Amino acid sequence: MKALMKTSMAEGLTMVEVPEPGEPGPTEVLIRVKTASICGSDVHIYRWDSWAQSRIKPPLIIGHEFSGIVERVGEAVQTVKVGDYVACETHIPCLSCVQCRTNRMHVCRNMKILGVDTNGAFAEYVKVPQTVVWKLSKEIDPIFASVMEPFGNAVHTALVEDLTGKVVLISGVGPIGAMAIQVAKVSGAALVIASEIRDYRKALALKNGADIVIDPTREDLEDRVMRLTEGNGVDVFLEMSGSVEALKQGLKVTTNGGTVAILGLYGKEISFNVDDLVTFKALKIFGITGRKMFETWYIADKLLKHKKVDLSKVVTHVISFDEWQYGFELMMKGECGKVVMKF
Repeated sequence: MKALMKTSMAEGLTMVEVPEPGEPGPTEVLIRVKTASICGSDVHIYRWDSWAQSRIKPPLIIGHEFSGIVERVGEAVQTVKVGDYVACETHIPCLSCVQCRTNRMHVCRNMKILGVDTNGAFAEYVKVPQTVVWKLSKEIDPIFASVMEPFGNAVHTALVEDLTGKVVLISGVGPIGAMAIQVAKVSGAALVIASEIRDYRKALALKNGADIVIDPTREDLEDRVMRLTEGNGVDVFLEMSGSVEALKQGLKVTTNGGTVAILGLYGKEISFNVDDLVTFKALKIFGITGRKMFETWYIADKLLKHKKVDLSKVVTHVISFDEWQYGFELMMKGECGKVVMKF
């Protein structure tokens, strides 16, 4: 089968022919991949940056955002059957640690990640444990089904708080930030403000329903937000950019007693005045990793099934698997929303 693989400890990826994964074990599922989308972490692996060097052990088939059809199942599999239309949770939990046994599999202490710690889904077939397989509603378009995993990030981040009637600030409008705008709007947010510095992504924010888009390199974000909120600040701040400055600005403009959800990754130690920006303001801060298994998936599936969210506004490019290099170039230039590959 064709597979996109990290073959060496250097920049780049290689399309190779490798054997199919083989018969699934008793609790495993073999899936024929139909669509897969490129994630920022895949770009890190392509570039072979410090994170990739510390985590990836070539040779490895990468990729973790995908949808497909169940090809074969192990004898003990009960959750899906051959022919089912599925997507998968990226986080593979151990099922035995304290977190797994107390309904917190998404923060398993022994977590493995598909396409990072185990062979992934940028291949014609992928084999996974039944624990992570999600049977999709048939109404969800396969193009959007591969985006269920990052869409789950947007849902989990946005819904740490009841957004009904709230003023929400989202910093960083990549694909997940764009999806979070839609989630906030459908969840009843009164005003959604987006903070973004790239022209392409400012347009993406408006396309996905942001009421106000602020470029903090061109105007004073704090002053604008305070004027928009009559000096109160935002009720909920969703940090998705990974920018230290964006984090500090967002904390400043979050109202006393407000809520902050941090999905962005900073890749280094950061410092700010916790007393003034968090403690004295009595902020609630949530660190977001992945999706709640499977609470978030139920919400995401229903939002797409009933067309409350339109991912055609986020998926900007659909290409063939053979065009993978073009997809990665788009991602590295930042000139795209979500890029989906069809198999």
